[in-house]
Amino acid sequence: MTIRVLLADDQAMVRTGFRYMLEAEEGIEVAGEAGDGLEALRLAGELRPDVVLMDIRMPGVDGLEATRRLAGPGVADPLKVVVVTTFDLDEYVHAALEGGAVGFLLKDAGPALLIEAVRAAARGDALVAPNITVRLLKHFARPARTPRRPEEEARRQGLTERELDTVRAVAEGLTNTEAAERLFVSLSTVKTHLASVQAKLHARNRVEIAAWAYRSGLMDTEGSASG
Repeated sequence: MTIRVLLADDQAMVRTGFRYMLEAEEGIEVAGEAGDGLEALRLAGELRPDVVLMDIRMPGVDGLEATRRLAGPGVADPLKVVVVTTFDLDEYVHAALEGGAVGFLLKDAGPALLIEAVRAAARGDALVAPNITVRLLKHFARPARTPRRPEEEARRQGLTERELDTVRAVAEGLTNTEAAERLFVSLSTVKTHLASVQAKLHARNRVEIAAWAYRSGLMDTEGSASG
């Protein structure tokens, strides 16, 4: 199946570069280009692309607001939005993910990571640039103090031990395939665990699952146990 991508960036040269990188890959095509947020919203509604690559700083409606309108809480049929920006600011990352984005990359991430993020979004996974992920989650997900021990919080949410193992893998940034290899289970089992976890935690995507893992102190427990 061909992945149809909408490019939203106010710089024509950036859109041209992304188009060149994406269309060099088999199974990916650029369905349209938008030079500002309003045009991105219009084209997204008309084209219903599989993935939207969204810049943040654009005239009119900025990329964060456009992302909220396309993928945020309450959107009936959300699109898969990956934010790609020049600005490595935690506030932007947090706002993008809170707004429903399933990925966050910097424009200098390179073609391999860009393509990986598009494919991940299309299949329902999330990809945040590795140099941002842990810093982001630790900074924004940890409360002033954890009200319960992680195990108590997990039990309160009804998570099984196997589901907790899957949550840890997700919080470390592993893909479904990598999680399956680590846990010695099938890929379909990992997907089943994630669907169950998502329902129990009321999480919209795996980024929110990972945030819960850090917020609950689960990753602190893992880190201290491993050394």
